Amino acid sequence: MSKSKTFLAVAADPRGEVFEHPDLLLAGMNGCRVRPPRPDEMIPLPEGSRLFTLPGMAVQGFDRRSGQLKTVDSLPKRWGGGEIEAVAAFLAPAYMRTLLPAADFSLSGGHLPLWAYTAVGWCLEEQRFYAAAVRVDKSSQWDPDKFDDRLIEPRTRRMMKEQPDNRLLEQLARCALDYHCFAAKNLFLGRWEAPLPTSPVCNAACLGCISLQESECCPASQERITFVPTVEEICGIAVPHLREAENAIVSFGQGCEGEPILQAGRICESVREMRRLTSRGTINFNTNGSLPEEVDRLAEAGIDSIRVSLNSVRESCYQAYYRPRCYSFREVVDSVHRAKRNGLFTMLNYLVFPGVSDLPEEVETLICLVEEAQVDMIQMRNLSIDPSLYACAVGLDGEGMGMKSMLDHIKNRVPRIQFGYFNRTRESFYPPGFEGDWATTIR
Repeated sequence: MSKSKTFLAVAADPRGEVFEHPDLLLAGMNGCRVRPPRPDEMIPLPEGSRLFTLPGMAVQGFDRRSGQLKTVDSLPKRWGGGEIEAVAAFLAPAYMRTLLPAADFSLSGGHLPLWAYTAVGWCLEEQRFYAAAVRVDKSSQWDPDKFDDRLIEPRTRRMMKEQPDNRLLEQLARCALDYHCFAAKNLFLGRWEAPLPTSPVCNAACLGCISLQESECCPASQERITFVPTVEEICGIAVPHLREAENAIVSFGQGCEGEPILQAGRICESVREMRRLTSRGTINFNTNGSLPEEVDRLAEAGIDSIRVSLNSVRESCYQAYYRPRCYSFREVVDSVHRAKRNGLFTMLNYLVFPGVSDLPEEVETLICLVEEAQVDMIQMRNLSIDPSLYACAVGLDGEGMGMKSMLDHIKNRVPRIQFGYFNRTRESFYPPGFEGDWATTIR
């Protein structure tokens, strides 16, 4: 990225109109430090990303003349002097943020909704928005323009008529049409990765759970499934998809459910029945990895890949976010090891956050786990949470090496590791050139 680009801070007026600030250069946050973005941390705002105002929060940026950090809540008088608020981006899938938005979060008056807030600026030379991000998955199957709701609604109604008593199908219809879940939409479009939520309960109380919040701190963005589907309901959806869909994947463990490993018995029965009826397609299992013995059972039943979710590989930070009930961090690590020993394609669903994920001690501990457990892929997923809430919970202090630098460092130390954002079919677990430079293979 050229160093000659000038990124201005952006702001919003009370009507929500977003524009560049004439006197402030863009500032972002890594951990507790507010700093300018590095040239390799900025890319044109990806298609399908969204801009959000940060209600009540003043704009922070560097004065174009003095270079000093300033916090402002109004425009210069020559621009009318009106009130302004800070702005953040929510990135399209496949992109990892590199900086948080710089803003005075103490002025929010409460906790922000569960989104992954990203620094965004205006490129003066190109006259367009740029975001603090890098692309970590080259798949275009999840690009927003691939999902046309005009096609999805009639296909959803048709499938519901074909299986009127399938409660799981009814749940996924709601996910597709009300929550606009791309995975659920895939099911009704007959392609790619389709979801199989199974668990109404969970054994963690995640600070940023998107399906159930026990307090009013940050409302859940969707309602959790309320029943355990039968083997017939699960296979009624999974088997036709595995048999017929392009690049077919079915995945347990979704945003609209609790923890699927608690339903391992029902899932094992379902997987065995799927594999009795078809050998085609990929069966994936997303989990918090809290019950290691169940990983052995699931592998024996016939799953192909597993993705274990972590916000950190340091126990204290993990505990602060996941707040596990009746399981330990040690058991999560054990599940990662068992998955690979059972021959599964093993992934980490790594919930990343600038200033936490790129701390040197975090990076070194992650590399140790990846090498010892022979992890195949790290999915770099942006943690959706109010930055100030998370910082307080994990005791955030200082800053990290930079998210892009983190990726470079890990890949240099472990050349075989793959970065990504999405689950893959069996045929694409190990694509040509995966041991090469990560940035080259992503483009």
